[in-house]
Amino acid sequence: RKPLEPDLDSLNQNLPDPETLFTSGVKLENKLKNRQLKQNVSAKKQRKEQKRLRQAVKGAVAALPPRPLETYCPRPDEEEEEDFLESLPTDMLEDDDLQLMSSMAQRASFITRDLSAPVHSGKKRGSEVTKDYEKLPRKMARIEQKEVIHLLPIKDKTGLIPQSIQKPVSQKEEEEEEEEDDEDAAEQEDHMEGLTAEEREQRRAQKIQEKKLRIAALGSAVISDPISNVRRVKELRGMLMEADPSVAVTVRKLVMVSLMEIFKDVAPTYRIRPLTEDEKTTKVKKETQQLREFEEILVSQYKFYLEDLEQIIKDWKQQKKKRRQAVNLQSYGGLAAVAVRCLTELLLALPHFNFHNNIIVLLVPLMNDADRQVSDMCCDAFRKLFVQDKLGAASLATVRVISGLVKSLSYSVRPEVLQTLLSLRIREVKKDIEATKPTKKFMNYQEKKKNLSRMQRKWKKAEEKLDKELLEAEASENKEHKLKLHTETLNMVFLVYFRILKKAHRSALLPAVLEGLANFAHLINLEFFDDLLNVLQNLIQSGDLSNQESLHCIQTVFTILSGQGDVLNIDPLTFYQHLYRMLPRLHAGASNDDVIIVLRCLDTMLTRRKKQVTLQRAMAFVKRLSTLSLHLLPDASVGILALNCLRVCVWQSFPKCDFLLDNEIQGSGFYLPELDDPEHCNAQNTALWELHTLQRHYHPVVRLFAAHLSRGAPSEGSAALNVELSRRAPVELFRDYSLKDMTFNPPVDKPPTKKKVIKSNLQIIHFSAKTCLK
Repeated sequence: RKPLEPDLDSLNQNLPDPETLFTSGVKLENKLKNRQLKQNVSAKKQRKEQKRLRQAVKGAVAALPPRPLETYCPRPDEEEEEDFLESLPTDMLEDDDLQLMSSMAQRASFITRDLSAPVHSGKKRGSEVTKDYEKLPRKMARIEQKEVIHLLPIKDKTGLIPQSIQKPVSQKEEEEEEEEDDEDAAEQEDHMEGLTAEEREQRRAQKIQEKKLRIAALGSAVISDPISNVRRVKELRGMLMEADPSVAVTVRKLVMVSLMEIFKDVAPTYRIRPLTEDEKTTKVKKETQQLREFEEILVSQYKFYLEDLEQIIKDWKQQKKKRRQAVNLQSYGGLAAVAVRCLTELLLALPHFNFHNNIIVLLVPLMNDADRQVSDMCCDAFRKLFVQDKLGAASLATVRVISGLVKSLSYSVRPEVLQTLLSLRIREVKKDIEATKPTKKFMNYQEKKKNLSRMQRKWKKAEEKLDKELLEAEASENKEHKLKLHTETLNMVFLVYFRILKKAHRSALLPAVLEGLANFAHLINLEFFDDLLNVLQNLIQSGDLSNQESLHCIQTVFTILSGQGDVLNIDPLTFYQHLYRMLPRLHAGASNDDVIIVLRCLDTMLTRRKKQVTLQRAMAFVKRLSTLSLHLLPDASVGILALNCLRVCVWQSFPKCDFLLDNEIQGSGFYLPELDDPEHCNAQNTALWELHTLQRHYHPVVRLFAAHLSRGAPSEGSAALNVELSRRAPVELFRDYSLKDMTFNPPVDKPPTKKKVIKSNLQIIHFSAKTCLK
């Protein structure tokens, strides 16, 4: 007998699945989860594709331009169908169905149909329709989105035609809101009208006091714990939109000033930068995370606050009143003035913080504003910024914006805009940068190997590494960066000045330009000297300049020639003659501001350039200055006499000028005071008789200087000056004895009163009576 063969199929059915035999339950669960996840992903993709298809269909229908009805010519068979349809009875339809069909006919959805396609074209497959939609661009033209109601589509020989109608715009909600606001305002007005004027004022004062307490509470909470309570700034900033008309202006002003003080107190002393993606994903300590959140909220709220201030100023400039605005147009001026004041305070207090350049861009155009208060406020703020800016970054940003403003307005700006540039703290530029570089020389490898041992080379390497770190700690790079910023700033300033000299030399900005050139003339590049001297000489000879403008031109020329221009072989005789001719125009009836410019010009012309000045020229100037001191105010007379004594010091720089103290004639000819040429007026044949007249002057300091000069300006003796007067510059003496404040310096002694005189007489009479009785 054959052995029985086992049934393999039955055995296989009874055996367990090998996959389940060697697989744990966790893996089976994971496989089930993966399978469900794949199904969800595929279903999500299908939903997205269907959504895109619907959007493409909707966009394609909206983008198709409607064709006018006149261009469509119906076919004869269509006309027959229309006649047949019109002849059908409509009494079998209900009124609602008939109205619906008529409204659908009036909408004329077939207008959006593309009639350029052939009518009897064959049927298209669904895939071809989808391909047409896929050929459309993904980004459709942005159109005004309107609410649309989608209807059932219509199918014809060309394909599916989507149907939709525009949802009627219901303005009921807006009207209801406006009505509610109007009702509230009317109720408030009716309630206020029922009160007397005194009760209204009391109610207003009570509201203001409540708002003040609320502002104080929020501000104190933020300042006491900025990191925890920084979100209170948002609540405080929301009070800028106060809607109560009776207290809106006052509350907004208080909130603006309070927020300004909070930001000045809370803002850190560094610039906050946004975090990178790696820094956001990195885990940090709890304190560091709190600090990051505080900085982020602070910067965002500071930005929103600046935007609110900017919007207030824009509304004031445009005289724009928003709907349901609680502030009237007359109050915008006060709000804008407070907003400008807050911006100027932040400009000066936070030059290192974020958005500082944005504040500069916002305030620079207001320097040229028609409102004098706003303009002066901005100009003063930028002057203070230039003075306190030590590095130069803020000054450079401001000068760039001013340059763009002057150019964009075609040089029709106020002179005060350019006069602010005189406050720039620029003392040196990049030409001296070599002096700031480290002079320490390090040994190279060959020198070390030749002169040092192995141990010495090791110690030398460590020492040089330490020296480099010390040089970095000394901030030598910061000095180079500072000089670079100053050089760029000065280039921008000279660019503005030269543009005005070239294109707008007849504008009202010329005095400010000439004063600026005189202030920064020692920093002008040597390459521009020739062209600049020719331009200034042409301006003076044209005769269109005022007295002060001509003096600024002369000051600029001699400042250049006494600095880097001393290497130029130029004899500025023409400018000496111009100044000599202009001196008699100064008198006590005119402005006394030109005297200080004359003192600076003479100090440069006769003291710093004494080697280039002839004796005849010096004597002519001394004689004319002595004559000039007779008909000037005391402060100007003191400055001119001090210039003759101390600076020109005819008896020190030009010893032979003592001829003017003698009555004898030193040459042929006569003195010609009306001649405007100092070289040929024969000043050596005259005497300084004005000094004897000035010795009887009513001002004691003028008498003192006149006596000192008439005796030959001795350094010792009774006619010598005291140390306080002898060491002061003429410009300082002019300012010390100025009569600008209508005060006399030194003060005049008060005469004795009549009461004292009467009392003394009575005492004398009483004493004489007593003696007689005795």
